Amino acid sequence: MRSIPAPHADGLEWAIFDQAAVLTTAQAGRYLKPGTVRGHLGQRRWRRICRGVLLAENGRLTRDQQLWVAVLAAGPDARLAGSAAATEGGVHGLPAEPIDVLVPAERKRSVVLPRLPPDMAEVRVHRTALLPEHHRRTGRPPRTTVARAVIDAAAWARGDHEARDLIARAHQQGRVTAEELRAVLDLFPRIRRHRLIGTAIADAAGGAAALSEIDLIALCRKHRIPAPELQTRRTDASGRTRFVDAHWPDARLLVEVDGSHHMQVVHWEADMLRQNEIWISGDRILRFPATLVRSSPLAVAAQIRAALQAAPTTSKVPPNPPTLPTLGS
Repeated sequence: MRSIPAPHADGLEWAIFDQAAVLTTAQAGRYLKPGTVRGHLGQRRWRRICRGVLLAENGRLTRDQQLWVAVLAAGPDARLAGSAAATEGGVHGLPAEPIDVLVPAERKRSVVLPRLPPDMAEVRVHRTALLPEHHRRTGRPPRTTVARAVIDAAAWARGDHEARDLIARAHQQGRVTAEELRAVLDLFPRIRRHRLIGTAIADAAGGAAALSEIDLIALCRKHRIPAPELQTRRTDASGRTRFVDAHWPDARLLVEVDGSHHMQVVHWEADMLRQNEIWISGDRILRFPATLVRSSPLAVAAQIRAALQAAPTTSKVPPNPPTLPTLGS
């Protein structure tokens, strides 16, 4: 934590404080003579990060400093966007790199970045013709809103799975609502992955609180399996409230999708007892690891379909496709 400058501090001290010690050469020139700046650099009290950007200290770049370097190196009116902006807005678990930056499309200056040092994260600069005032947030450094950041990040993601994960995390953590995400998406009908993003928002709004549940809903939709109720509330034998990932009440079938944390023995012991209680109550339960839902969706769909068709009160499930592999295939 940097100490807040004293009341009598000059503009340079406040700029260093506000921008994590990262300055443009123009900013430094407002307060210091060129010879003084050269002296700081020559004596290695300061670092030259790249063309036009200085560090008013001499050490490895911190994360805050990397964010400032990305914005200042991108030029006037640049602001954090994508995963970096969403992370600064409070969304946890997103990739740290690359750092995405938005600049206005009408800006004449080139968006080609200068050469950056080895201790700087990868930076990607994007032009945008649409950045209304309500998509902007004042911050250190300036950034887009969480809703705009998440939609941009999903479009720029390196894969569909990463895109869905971004949306699921932001919604699950309560940093953005489905309505806010839809409002941004509606402004960009040609955005990459528009349909996938819209579906992921709908799934999150419908109660799919984790990416594994979104994958399950996508699996059911693709294989014509009736959509389940999500995050059904149940009370166990001890009176504690529990939530089941997916529930087909007419078929008395429940499905749980286990993340990697369930691999721990303590979780398995508790979950076994809980699973036994469900069976005792007359319901049936299927469990799948999240990795299997993604890697072998046909096999998972086959077992869910078979369980629904074997229900005491069979729900309306279309007949089996001609061939579905087993879990061992």
